[in-house]
Amino acid sequence: MKGRPLRLILSRKGFDSSYGKVASPIFPDGTMLSLPIPRDPRSRKGEHLRYDDLNWNGKSLAGIVRDLTGDPRMPRRFAHPDPDLVNWARVDSPDWRPLFGQRDAAQTHLANNGVGLDDIFLFFGWFRRVKRADGRWRFVLGEPDLHVIFGYLQIGDVLNVCEDRDRMPAWAESHPHCQDAYGENNTLYVSPKKLRLDGVETGLAGAGTFEYRDELSLTAPSGKRGSWRLPAWFYPFRPGHERIPLSYHGNTARWGKPNGESVTLNSVSRGQEFVLDADQYPESIEWIRKLIAG
Repeated sequence: MKGRPLRLILSRKGFDSSYGKVASPIFPDGTMLSLPIPRDPRSRKGEHLRYDDLNWNGKSLAGIVRDLTGDPRMPRRFAHPDPDLVNWARVDSPDWRPLFGQRDAAQTHLANNGVGLDDIFLFFGWFRRVKRADGRWRFVLGEPDLHVIFGYLQIGDVLNVCEDRDRMPAWAESHPHCQDAYGENNTLYVSPKKLRLDGVETGLAGAGTFEYRDELSLTAPSGKRGSWRLPAWFYPFRPGHERIPLSYHGNTARWGKPNGESVTLNSVSRGQEFVLDADQYPESIEWIRKLIAG
């Protein structure tokens, strides 16, 4: 029996032109670090982790955010480490799993599009290559600004922070969306232990991060970062075979014509969650599998 339609969500996260105001780094070895955005000033209780509380691959975020933003105050600012794919709070529990929180209009968009169990977030953000120079991390001159997919999370459980407190795992309480009063649709998406595709459990983790490779870059070569090159099957307007477009991208003027194996898309400059009905785009399953398997 066929299950519910699978949704694929391209989810914009990390530093951007409003929060942080610089790109996240691609390090010389190809590792990528999506810099958690600073605390939302609308936050009523405030976050509990500062940048100098956070460590990644043995590196303190304090120096990285200070160097790249040029702001000596950044290390002491509160951060919003979400999605949490790497256990930012260093929760000491064997039951810990990656998780992601959403709320307000973006969560309403996910709910209206039927996002739920087994659906897959592909997280992307603004990235640029960096190098070590004069004891500091610096952006490499001449390197392009890119939108890059840096991680993923399949949904293994959905928890409304207000209504599901009796089901909230103790190890999730340190997540920012459990620490703050974000409103009645404040929602946590928790990963399963193993990824499931086409109803079959794979040997791949239910969530994780990527090292940079060209196929993870959404930005078209020699283009502005919002000018994307996608697999041609993303194109929704084939005569006689029209499909529901990637959400927020229903304007035909944003799409180029498919050219061989690819199609260009002028992506919207605002919005966090872009939803695709993967059942209408069956090629997406193998694409996801290859992206995650590397």
